[in-house]
This record gives sequence, C-alpha cells and structure tokens, in this order.
Amino acid sequence: MKHSSLFVDEAEIEVQSGAGGDGIVAFRREKYVPKGGPNGGDGGRGGDIVLVADPNVSTLLDFKHSRRIKAPNGQPGGGSDKKGASGDHVEVHVPVGTLVFDVDDELPSAGLEPDASADPDASSEALLAARAVADLTEPGQRVVVARGGIGGLGNARFKTSTRQAPDFATPGKPGESRRLRLSLKLMADVGLVGFPNAGKSTLLRRISAARPRVASYPFTTLVPSLGVVDRDDRRCVVADIPGLIEGASEGAGLGHQFLRHVERTRVLIHLLDVEAMLVEGRDLVSDYDAIRTELGRYRPELLDRREILVLNKCDLIHDESLVEDVLARLGARGLEPIRISAAGAQGIETLLTRMFDAVDAARADEAARAARDAEGEAEAARAARDAEGEAEAARDGEPASR
Repeated sequence: MKHSSLFVDEAEIEVQSGAGGDGIVAFRREKYVPKGGPNGGDGGRGGDIVLVADPNVSTLLDFKHSRRIKAPNGQPGGGSDKKGASGDHVEVHVPVGTLVFDVDDELPSAGLEPDASADPDASSEALLAARAVADLTEPGQRVVVARGGIGGLGNARFKTSTRQAPDFATPGKPGESRRLRLSLKLMADVGLVGFPNAGKSTLLRRISAARPRVASYPFTTLVPSLGVVDRDDRRCVVADIPGLIEGASEGAGLGHQFLRHVERTRVLIHLLDVEAMLVEGRDLVSDYDAIRTELGRYRPELLDRREILVLNKCDLIHDESLVEDVLARLGARGLEPIRISAAGAQGIETLLTRMFDAVDAARADEAARAARDAEGEAEAARAARDAEGEAEAARDGEPASR
C-alpha cells in the first residue's frame, strides 16, 4: 500500500569516513643547492560521518534506497610545509529517537527482546541502550559514527641533526567503515493503544492537526502517526500506535514494530471500542486485559506507565443498561473510564484535561528523578575527593582535614 511506505522505522546503512591525505616529499629550491632543506607538508585529515538528531525528520525513509554514505578524503600535503586540506565532515540527519546498532557486532534490532540470560530485573530499555552505538534522544544531539583517518606526515617532520634531507613521507591512515542498523522509537508524551478500529486515528484527528488515514475497517493505520496538541500554554505530542492484536508481543500483526513506539511514551490512553461490544458482542474487559497482557509481555515496565482508560463511540449507546456490566467490572478494579465520542467530540475536553494533568505529573516525576540522580553523582564525587584526600594525608603521615 502506498500510504504505508511513507513511514520507515528500520534501515541499514554503510558509512565510510574519509582517508587521511598522504604526506609528501618536497625540498626547498635554492640556487646552487641541489637539494635544499625538506619542506614536504602533512596530509589533511579525512572527513567524519556524524549522525544528527533532527526534530524536522520523522522517518528513516531517506535511507531506504541511499544506503552508502561516504565522507571525502583528506588532501595530500604540499611543498613549503603546506598541510593538505581536511575532508569535510558529512552530517546525516535522523529522527529524534533513533537507536544506532553496529551490524558487524551482531547486535539485535531494537524491536527484539533482550537476551534471555540478561538480568530479568534490569530495564529492557536500559539493556538495549547499553548495546547501542548511540541513542539519539535529544534534538540537535550529535554522534560521530565513523572518524576520518589521520593525515600522513611530510618529510619535513623527519629532519634530524644526522638526517638533513629525508626522502620519505608517510601515507594517510584509512578511514573507518561500518555497517549500522538504525531503529526508530518515536518520542511522544502520549501513546494511543487499543485493538484495531477502536478509533485511535479519529481521536488523534480530533485533538490535533494530524491527519492519519481513517476508515471503518481494521488495520486502517499501518504506520504510527504523531500529532501535537496545544492547550493554553501547554503542549504535548501524541502518537497513534497501529492497532494491536493478541500475540503482538511475540510479533503477531507486526507487533514488535508497533510496540516499540510505545516504550518512550509517558502516558498511555487505552481506547475500548463500544461499537465492537454493541455490534459484535465483544467483551471490553477482556479486550482491556488482552492489550495489557501484550504490553506486559513485551516490556513489563509498560504496566507501570500512567494510563487513561477511555470508552470510545459512546454516542452509539442508547440504553445505559448495555454498559452497566462493563462499568461495574472495571469499577471493581478501581478503573473509571472516560466516556467519549471521538467522531462527535463528546467528552474530549474532559479527556484533554486528564491527559495534560497526567503528562505534567510524569514530567515532574522525571525531573525529580533527574535531580536525585544528579545529587547522587555529586555525593559520589564528594566521597571520592574525600577518599583521595585521606589517602594523600596518610601517605604524608598527617590526618586529613575536613
């Protein structure tokens, strides 16, 4: 389908940095001096390959056909001690949220489960990040993935008191060649999850300027869509995750490709489809449990994510007794779903209020964790300095001063 080809979240590329330019052999030309002093210059450095996280890039589509990226070589040195020009660095712009893996190290795709032998209590996200060459999570973040070769030395470098006219130079060093796998995990504040045709795309269209494809059949959304929601002076990014099915955590229905885009969200909005209950006799509580099961199997920490439960298409309810059982069973678990109609705008303001409050709370938690981590690092640094001072004092035979 043509629409689905516009979003690419996996790509493999080969990068080749530039080789260093050769140093050269040259001598000054002086009248009546057959071979003046050496003045061969050094070669220039080869260009680097640099990945840049660009908020204006949303897909890895550009790498679907352009898989080899090469930086220019450094230029050879010149006479009169002139150094060769260095090769220009090549910047490769990728979406924010791109993980980079070295294929030659046989590292896994970010969509795969971590090694079963790994610590089961460790964060899956942390395990994957540890295996990555780079994790580009901040706009403007840069990482050199292939360094240019160093330029060779000209013969002027080799002149000594006993070797006045060296007639040799060194070649430039080769650049680095690597095969890299790029894997995109969307960076969004909120992820919309639910079974196919639950109305996620319609909701995203309702609350943002995004225009994902909408139709009344399952799997309309084949790729994730992002929308920006503004309210007063607050803003958040919402991701419409393609519909999940049972077995998604094992890869069913492209489950791995879809589920990884949930990992970096702060809040999950879980949509339950009232129409499916009324028309098909679906049990919405079972649907809720099924999606939660898939999330937990894929990444257990997703079950601790802030969640807003939503009953969508409530404009179709003409008899309250039809939803009494569902509401009672959910209420017994302490769950109070928001009732909305994404198509008819019913309940949207209530949902937005809950959504922004949840996102603000999640951001505050992250800031508090960052502050605690920074304080812990500062305390560790102070302890290290104190220990070093005590060790120095012990060597000098004096008590350490506090």
